[in-house]
Amino acid sequence: MTSNVQLSETISPSHQKSHPTAEKEEVDYMQRAQWLRAALLGANDGLVTVASLMMGVGSLKEDVKAMLLVGFAGLVAGACSMAIGEFVSVCTQRDIETAQMKRAIENKISLSAVDEQEEEEKKERLPNPGQAAVASALAFSVGAAMPLLAAVFIENHKVRMMVVAVVATIALLVFGVTGAVLGKTSVVKSTVRVVIGGWIAMAVTFGLTKFIGSEAMEM
Repeated sequence: MTSNVQLSETISPSHQKSHPTAEKEEVDYMQRAQWLRAALLGANDGLVTVASLMMGVGSLKEDVKAMLLVGFAGLVAGACSMAIGEFVSVCTQRDIETAQMKRAIENKISLSAVDEQEEEEKKERLPNPGQAAVASALAFSVGAAMPLLAAVFIENHKVRMMVVAVVATIALLVFGVTGAVLGKTSVVKSTVRVVIGGWIAMAVTFGLTKFIGSEAMEM
């Protein structure tokens, strides 16, 4: 009897140690990806949009006020657009999930206590359109504020343009690494994709604005 007790006491700690590890491995990365995608998308969109607008205007005008004005306008317009778009999208998703839950309940003759509890838990997990709209607007504003703050105190036009591009690149690197680490995906692939995408957006905006602006001035 004593040996059996000692054996159980010896084995039980190892079993207790295994539980935390198992719990850590059961992280729902799909659920995490939903809010992560929304936050990073909003911040990345704000950064790239405003930085591209500032680069485009800077290709024609050296006045810092013009760059800051168009950047601020892009921040406000983009934040409002993101908030409205996210609100409508989440409302649609919520309506679809609610309708699906109602159909599931109607197809059941009677609900047990367990089923009712599951339905209540599903209702509590339904997405909140208001929260999603505010979160998207804030994320966009945070990303958009970075190039604005980088350019506000720099008088020299060329230095200002370079600083905006460098700050945007650093922020894109941070967004790429953060998304990869939290989502447990490839850091290199995620970072390269985000940075190159931002560079392309800024380069295209800069080039097309300069070309169209130059052609319009000659007319």
